[in-house]
Amino acid sequence: MIHINELIDLLQVEKIDTNLYKGYNQSIGSPHIFGGQVLAQGLYAMSQSVPEDRYCNSIQSYFILPGQLDKPIIFEVENIRDGGSFSVRRVLAKQNGKVIFFMSGSFQIREDGYEHQFEMPDVPHYSDLTSWDELFEKYKEFMPKPLREFLSIERPIIFKPSIITNPMEPDKMPPYQNVWFKLKGETKNDIKLNQCIIAYISDYNILATALQPNADKAHMGNMQMATLDHSMWFFRDFDINQWMLFAIDTPSAHNARGFTRGNIFTEKGELIASITQEGLLRPIKKK
Repeated sequence: MIHINELIDLLQVEKIDTNLYKGYNQSIGSPHIFGGQVLAQGLYAMSQSVPEDRYCNSIQSYFILPGQLDKPIIFEVENIRDGGSFSVRRVLAKQNGKVIFFMSGSFQIREDGYEHQFEMPDVPHYSDLTSWDELFEKYKEFMPKPLREFLSIERPIIFKPSIITNPMEPDKMPPYQNVWFKLKGETKNDIKLNQCIIAYISDYNILATALQPNADKAHMGNMQMATLDHSMWFFRDFDINQWMLFAIDTPSAHNARGFTRGNIFTEKGELIASITQEGLLRPIKKK
């Protein structure tokens, strides 16, 4: 995928029956389906089953089995409740008749109320940072194979991290990361689709941050990594075509699991979403 329109086509799962949808897959360099893809496709399926004036305010999800790239995913949406202000849905994602992922989602009408938010952290401007694409072109000859293969995949998103690991001289790093991102190309603003795109992007960078405090020993090549659960809260509408900041921290890693949190801000500093994720961080034992 090179352009945002290709990602949108991927996320807009096909309706095949009442509350039943089919989705297809795109590799991001992993042997299994990217968790952000299933998350976003499941959110899109749920959003198609709620009244038009209700938008997602939160999702909670669990990843059960690795997804197979060569097989479509069937999404089964269940209507839990439609209340006066909120609707609740649940979606099961299946391959070969087995559940690989499930998620619950809450959808709310627009209402007035008091407001506050965290301030956006003070980080380097994206114009002063180097993108993944630029890093790959400059250092690909020196990168370890897993990192080189991961960064060689074409993506419809520009990522510019504020902290960059030097794989040739690994060292411990702080328990946080700030990543600017922007779509490649422009698309129309649709609130429900915008939320799906942000859900997709939210599974990038977040678990890798949990490796940073042990980056002198742990890296993509010697760790088994997988998302276990992922939750999101959506706060404000936003323009999907602007630069945005994903501010991530990792309070803890223990028992081969890493816990991470993130906030996504617009370029002007509006907080649009918060994320928590726990993932598997299992050292690969040498044979």
